[in-house]
Amino acid sequence: QVQLVESGGGLVQPGGSLRLSCAASGRTFTRYTMGWFRQAPGKEREFVAAISFQNGGTYYADSVKGRFTIFRDNAKNTVYLQMNSLKPEDTAVYYCAAGTGGRRHYNYDYWGQGTQVTVSS
Repeated sequence: QVQLVESGGGLVQPGGSLRLSCAASGRTFTRYTMGWFRQAPGKEREFVAAISFQNGGTYYADSVKGRFTIFRDNAKNTVYLQMNSLKPEDTAVYYCAAGTGGRRHYNYDYWGQGTQVTVSS
Protein backbone atom coordinates (compact mmCIF):
# COMPACT_ATOMS: atom_id res chain seq x y z
CA GLN A 1 0.00 0.00 0.00
CA VAL A 2 0.99 3.57 -0.69
CA GLN A 3 -0.62 6.48 1.11
CA LEU A 4 -0.63 9.84 -0.65
CA VAL A 5 -1.44 13.21 0.90
CA GLU A 6 -1.67 16.35 -1.23
CA SER A 7 -1.28 19.91 -0.02
CA GLY A 8 -0.72 23.38 -1.41
CA GLY A 9 -4.01 24.11 -3.11
CA GLY A 10 -5.86 27.39 -2.71
CA LEU A 11 -7.24 30.48 -4.38
CA VAL A 12 -4.99 32.37 -6.79
CA GLN A 13 -5.51 35.12 -9.32
CA PRO A 14 -5.08 34.49 -13.05
CA GLY A 15 -1.40 34.63 -13.95
CA GLY A 16 -0.37 33.57 -10.46
CA SER A 17 1.50 30.51 -9.24
CA LEU A 18 0.98 27.63 -6.84
CA ARG A 19 3.06 24.63 -5.84
CA LEU A 20 1.29 21.41 -4.96
CA SER A 21 2.98 18.76 -2.87
CA CYS A 22 2.22 15.07 -2.53
CA ALA A 23 3.79 13.20 0.36
CA ALA A 24 3.97 9.42 0.02
CA SER A 25 4.30 6.76 2.67
CA GLY A 26 4.10 2.99 2.72
CA ARG A 27 5.70 0.90 -0.01
CA THR A 28 8.84 2.07 -1.72
CA PHE A 29 8.07 5.40 -3.30
CA THR A 30 10.74 5.12 -5.93
CA ARG A 31 9.11 2.06 -7.51
CA TYR A 32 6.23 4.09 -8.88
CA THR A 33 5.64 6.59 -11.59
CA MET A 34 3.95 9.56 -9.97
CA GLY A 35 1.22 11.47 -11.70
CA TRP A 36 -1.04 14.45 -11.23
CA PHE A 37 -4.62 14.47 -12.47
CA ARG A 38 -7.39 17.01 -12.08
CA GLN A 39 -11.15 17.05 -12.16
CA ALA A 40 -13.33 20.09 -12.67
CA PRO A 41 -17.03 20.11 -11.76
CA GLY A 42 -19.06 18.20 -14.31
CA LYS A 43 -15.99 16.97 -16.15
CA GLU A 44 -14.03 13.75 -16.25
CA ARG A 45 -10.75 13.35 -14.44
CA GLU A 46 -7.93 14.33 -16.78
CA PHE A 47 -4.21 13.74 -16.88
CA VAL A 48 -1.96 16.69 -16.05
CA ALA A 49 1.62 15.45 -15.66
CA ALA A 50 3.72 12.45 -14.67
CA ILE A 51 7.29 11.63 -13.74
CA SER A 52 8.84 8.22 -14.34
CA PHE A 53 10.41 6.24 -11.52
CA GLN A 54 12.92 4.68 -13.92
CA ASN A 55 14.71 7.69 -15.35
CA GLY A 56 12.92 10.75 -14.02
CA GLY A 57 11.44 11.45 -17.43
CA THR A 58 8.44 13.77 -17.46
CA TYR A 59 5.44 14.26 -19.70
CA TYR A 60 2.56 16.69 -19.67
CA ALA A 61 -0.88 17.36 -21.02
CA ASP A 62 -0.76 19.84 -23.89
CA SER A 63 -2.94 22.23 -21.92
CA VAL A 64 -0.28 22.71 -19.22
CA LYS A 65 2.95 22.21 -21.14
CA GLY A 66 5.31 25.13 -20.60
CA ARG A 67 3.39 26.35 -17.55
CA PHE A 68 3.51 23.39 -15.14
CA THR A 69 6.54 21.44 -13.94
CA ILE A 70 6.50 18.10 -12.13
CA PHE A 71 9.47 17.01 -10.06
CA ARG A 72 10.17 14.61 -7.24
CA ASP A 73 12.42 14.41 -4.20
CA ASN A 74 12.97 10.71 -3.53
CA ALA A 75 14.77 11.41 -0.26
CA LYS A 76 11.60 13.10 1.03
CA ASN A 77 9.17 10.71 -0.70
CA THR A 78 7.48 13.75 -2.19
CA VAL A 79 6.40 14.79 -5.67
CA TYR A 80 5.60 18.38 -6.57
CA LEU A 81 3.63 20.21 -9.23
CA GLN A 82 4.79 23.77 -9.83
CA MET A 83 2.01 25.66 -11.58
CA ASN A 84 2.76 29.01 -13.19
CA SER A 85 0.72 31.36 -15.37
CA LEU A 86 -2.46 29.89 -13.99
CA LYS A 87 -5.70 30.32 -15.90
CA PRO A 88 -9.33 30.10 -14.77
CA GLU A 89 -9.64 26.86 -16.73
CA ASP A 90 -7.04 25.30 -14.43
CA THR A 91 -9.61 25.40 -11.64
CA ALA A 92 -10.17 21.84 -10.42
CA VAL A 93 -9.49 19.36 -7.68
CA TYR A 94 -5.96 18.08 -8.20
CA TYR A 95 -5.09 14.50 -7.36
CA CYS A 96 -1.75 12.84 -6.87
CA ALA A 97 -1.43 9.22 -7.99
CA ALA A 98 1.12 6.39 -8.00
CA GLY A 99 1.25 3.60 -10.53
CA THR A 100 2.87 2.18 -13.63
CA GLY A 101 2.65 5.40 -15.60
CA GLY A 102 0.96 6.75 -18.69
CA ARG A 103 -1.87 9.21 -19.20
CA ARG A 104 -4.76 6.95 -18.25
CA HIS A 105 -6.12 7.03 -14.72
CA TYR A 106 -6.53 3.25 -14.67
CA ASN A 107 -2.75 2.84 -14.78
CA TYR A 108 -2.53 4.32 -11.30
CA ASP A 109 -3.34 2.18 -8.29
CA TYR A 110 -3.02 4.67 -5.45
CA TRP A 111 -4.65 8.07 -5.12
CA GLY A 112 -4.61 10.97 -2.71
CA GLN A 113 -7.70 12.72 -1.42
CA GLY A 114 -7.28 15.75 -3.69
CA THR A 115 -6.62 19.43 -3.15
CA GLN A 116 -8.72 22.27 -4.54
CA VAL A 117 -7.15 24.82 -6.86
CA THR A 118 -9.26 27.84 -7.76
CA VAL A 119 -8.05 30.45 -10.24
CA SER A 120 -10.20 33.54 -10.09
CA SER A 121 -9.98 37.30 -9.82
